[in-house]
Amino acid sequence: MRILVLGGAGYIGSHAVYQLIDQGKDVVVIDNLQTGHSKAIHPMATFYKGDIRDINFLIDVFKKESVDAVIHFAANSLVGESMEKPLLYFDNNVYGTQVLLQVMVEYGVKHIVFSSTAATYGEATINPIQETMPTNPTNVYGETKRTMERLIEWTAKAHGINFVSLRYFNVAGARETAEIGEDHRPETHLVPIILQVALGQRDAITIFGEDYDTDDGTCIRDYVHVEDLIQAHILALDYVQNGGKSDVFNLGSNTGFSVKQMIDSARRITGKSIPVKTGERRAGDPAVLIASSKKAKEVLGWKPMRTSIETILSDAWKWHTTHPNGYEGG
Repeated sequence: MRILVLGGAGYIGSHAVYQLIDQGKDVVVIDNLQTGHSKAIHPMATFYKGDIRDINFLIDVFKKESVDAVIHFAANSLVGESMEKPLLYFDNNVYGTQVLLQVMVEYGVKHIVFSSTAATYGEATINPIQETMPTNPTNVYGETKRTMERLIEWTAKAHGINFVSLRYFNVAGARETAEIGEDHRPETHLVPIILQVALGQRDAITIFGEDYDTDDGTCIRDYVHVEDLIQAHILALDYVQNGGKSDVFNLGSNTGFSVKQMIDSARRITGKSIPVKTGERRAGDPAVLIASSKKAKEVLGWKPMRTSIETILSDAWKWHTTHPNGYEGG
């Protein structure tokens, strides 16, 4: 069983590669290392550095590797940047997926698990969010991911491909052994930013708005441990390879935590004071985003085991303290 992981040097993709290899799977990684890290690639994976928009490069990999299935993480994913550079995001995310699907069709590869996002829903008015709710992205990143989903859906219909699209919320944590973890440049995610303050790499964490209609006035989000998230990808892969009907699933913890709750939990885990500053609300930040993962649990048999915020933060802290400068530092 040869699995091709696109974006396998990135934060989430590298965790997928490690878990697949833990399970004895033969893994091929493609990454252009634009945001991924060569040190995050499992030493037992076969690695090709290249861009999926380059059809000749992709054909060469498919020729050599006899790919059985694809897990697709490769995308630009910064919301703010996507609003400033929409053409870049459509080119990399949507066109890259088009080229991938072309090559999959040409080589008869019939199974794909796609890494999507809750950003496809836009500003949901009802929580928890279910898969039946309308998709109305409010940023370019979410729009490209929804377009990628549609591209996969239509190609699957025309060419008999089985797919699963996984829409997830806030991913955090790291592999328990701290071999790999989260290292973005620039860092935009809440958990690593909080922990960088705890490490003394930032002066304070800025809370963007304390006047939301929530118990403590700060935004509430749903956090899922990266290892639980990857377990769902592997279950989805088994599902499509065993003839499961193509479908879309949310992945989250079904529980929301406010920004202040996250900071307080991090103070307990790290034993650090973690100073806070207050900033203005960010445009388009909804007060509450929580996923319903009922469907993934019922259909895929997903059983997240590391959902507690304490576990998520402890695993992330272990990574950050052993790799204070990310992959550059060891």
